[in-house]
Amino acid sequence: MASEREIFHRSGPLHLTAVNWKNDHDRRSVAASLVQGVYILERDRQEKRQGPQALAPPWWEFFQFQMVRQLVDDVDSSIFGAIYEFKPPASPSSLSTSESPHYVIAFRGTIRKPHSVSQDLKLDLHLLQNGLHRTSRFEIAMQAVRNMVAANQDKNIWLSGHSLGSAMAMLAGKNMAKTGIFLEAFLFNPPFFSAPIERIKDKKVKQGLRIASSLITAGLAVAVKGTHQRNSFEDPFVYLSTWVPSLFVNPADHICSEYIGYFEHREKMKDIGAGGIERLATQNSIHGLFMTAMGKESEPPLHLIPSAALTINSIRSPDFVGAHGIHQWWGPDSHFKFKLYRYN
Repeated sequence: MASEREIFHRSGPLHLTAVNWKNDHDRRSVAASLVQGVYILERDRQEKRQGPQALAPPWWEFFQFQMVRQLVDDVDSSIFGAIYEFKPPASPSSLSTSESPHYVIAFRGTIRKPHSVSQDLKLDLHLLQNGLHRTSRFEIAMQAVRNMVAANQDKNIWLSGHSLGSAMAMLAGKNMAKTGIFLEAFLFNPPFFSAPIERIKDKKVKQGLRIASSLITAGLAVAVKGTHQRNSFEDPFVYLSTWVPSLFVNPADHICSEYIGYFEHREKMKDIGAGGIERLATQNSIHGLFMTAMGKESEPPLHLIPSAALTINSIRSPDFVGAHGIHQWWGPDSHFKFKLYRYN
């Protein structure tokens, strides 16, 4: 039997009968709903719900999107992503669509159901080991993004994802940004794997640990890579800073909450005159530096990003499931806090 959360007309953002594409909250709600559409596509497949019984279509049709393509994992045949096309009816009374996406490429996260959980958890493990880029699922996703960009270079394309799916969207967005193509990205509960410093209640202890971590990381970076600083045209981290993905995090979600401290700490280090140290620390990881010291190549950790538009849901969540859920991001916006972080 379907849960309430799967049924759009019981849990979806029904208030968005007319989307204002210039409104950040409306854009967020639509992007989250399209990700939910991917979750329900896979649940429809698992439960063999077809035709009138399928629950997924309202999650995109309500906002005047059409399904262009499903992205299917080549290992377990599960649906992990979808490409949507915005097809609004011609109407002089409708709100302006100049800020709307032409296409949205959305990715779901882990589904803990027998038909997909095994492969999803393997992807989670690859992500934890910083090896998502080596998986066939990501290769399929990345090729889909490249193909859409190549075929629609003059059109607005969004990336959207939740949890594991947000990691895939972030990695795809990073790869495109390195080529000079900056796609708008909506990343819900993006994973940030590190020591859970953000969960420490004592602010002085928390700040002390972050400063110590920055000093150690920056010191290792100098020891391993030397003091030579590349200019902005050579430094990929500086070049990547032009891309500003939208991150949506919940402080009670230990999977993504470290993004809050990651960006706040950068600001504090600049305020105390230690911005140079933090510039080194923020684009390196201790694991990556050790790998470099041993002569092994290592991909930069996915969570190390220079710039972001960070939205924090300050509503107290009763449990981890609520704090990590996609459903929180299409609801009322009165408890959201926003801050723009630009690397410079």
